[in-house]
Amino acid sequence: MALPDNGAPWPPPQWAPIYAEMRVDDAWYSGDRARLAQVYANSPRHEERRTLWGRRRQQPTKREQRLHVPLPGDIASTSADLLFATMPTVTVDDTATQDRLGVLLDDGRVQQTLLGGAEQAAALSGVFLRVTWDRDLTDRPLLTVMQPDGAVPEFRFGMLRAVTFWRELSGSTTQTVFRHLERHESGSIRHGLYEGGPDNLGRAVPLTAHPDTEGLIASLDADGDGQTISTGIRDLTAAYVPNMLPNRLHRGSPVGRSDYAGGVHGLFDALDETWTSWMRDIRLARARLIVPDGYLRSNGRGEGASFDDDREVFQQLNIPPTEGGGITLSQFAIRVDEHRATVEAIVRQAAQSAGYSAQSLGLDGEGQAVTATEVDSRDQRSMVTRAKKTGYWRHPLADMLHVMLQLDASLFGTRIKPERPRVEFGDGVAESEQATATTLDLLARAGAVSTATKVKWLHPDWDDTAVKVEAAAILAETGAGAPDPVGTFPM
Repeated sequence: MALPDNGAPWPPPQWAPIYAEMRVDDAWYSGDRARLAQVYANSPRHEERRTLWGRRRQQPTKREQRLHVPLPGDIASTSADLLFATMPTVTVDDTATQDRLGVLLDDGRVQQTLLGGAEQAAALSGVFLRVTWDRDLTDRPLLTVMQPDGAVPEFRFGMLRAVTFWRELSGSTTQTVFRHLERHESGSIRHGLYEGGPDNLGRAVPLTAHPDTEGLIASLDADGDGQTISTGIRDLTAAYVPNMLPNRLHRGSPVGRSDYAGGVHGLFDALDETWTSWMRDIRLARARLIVPDGYLRSNGRGEGASFDDDREVFQQLNIPPTEGGGITLSQFAIRVDEHRATVEAIVRQAAQSAGYSAQSLGLDGEGQAVTATEVDSRDQRSMVTRAKKTGYWRHPLADMLHVMLQLDASLFGTRIKPERPRVEFGDGVAESEQATATTLDLLARAGAVSTATKVKWLHPDWDDTAVKVEAAAILAETGAGAPDPVGTFPM
């Protein structure tokens, strides 16, 4: 299929509701108070304009008193940490291909790319993985992350068959908007530059009409339509990773749902309102002195009067002793316990609704000693959520790594045999040395584990040769590997 026709409405009307939801999720994820106020104050829903961030400031000249707790960002970051704090194991059968794959992963900083993508996916309902290349920068393919609110995907039976990425370019104004469209199809990538309005794609113009796209001319096919780059492979060079399915607001849609879906926005707003109230208590509880007029001393004609709180002796004032006209201290109580309990309850509920344990967000620690069993029990909900998300990431990631290997061979002349890699995520829990030693000791007593298996368990990053050498050294030191002095004889 070709790029959109001239004059097409943009963004596409069918994607307007999903983009609107992503705009709200993005405001919470960003942690920007101005963006939150803009999204909620201009919301078409009356109930959202009555929230903390939907209320318009009565005195815009005064300092903003509303505070924001970055819990949405913490939830998204926790999701990414659980998935990619440890890089999953990626393997192929061919040795040369495995070596080249290791170079692509390391030099391309794929783990950092996946960490950023997983965090954005948790907040915005999903992300796209895209494989591209730039011969001016490097001699290998690149794995990149594309934002879901800048993509128009096309699905068939829940599977991605094509996607158009779009972005607004520099130099755009409120009246004239330049948009670059990049359409990924099987075997090709199409580029287009449009000059239009805020809600209209406008007309197609040459790629040379904008400095951000003129560099693409060198990559286009010489005998094509002037917009296409042939990839030389059949596979799509982009993949969609949903954060979690199903989408409860759009049933049947292959678009994922955010960790903030299902009423978590209201909990975020309640948390900010509670935190703002707590800080207001502190602000109002500052000690203030209320003094009679007689305690004030004139600062001169036209300069008013003031009270010197460092003065130790005051001259006799003409105040009747029965009127109690002395200095009064005004200082309100700060409701610390009430606010703290409310904040903790909201954070716990928000974490649970997002699919995580409170411990994953820093609660329940308090520094006290707990057993490994207690840790696993408290973190069980987070581990279940992690297991679900690894299922959504495994296949798209394997597909894009396969595409990288194919493009590496076809475009850059690498002599490898491209294979679809196997992507395996670990258990996600870094077990302590004491817990590992206890487990191995129990298995050894039961006679259920060999020395080589124990070494491999303790050093999962070692290859088979290193494991065999270490196991042989242990058997030699302990004498367990010595030959039987009795030998075998017939009974």
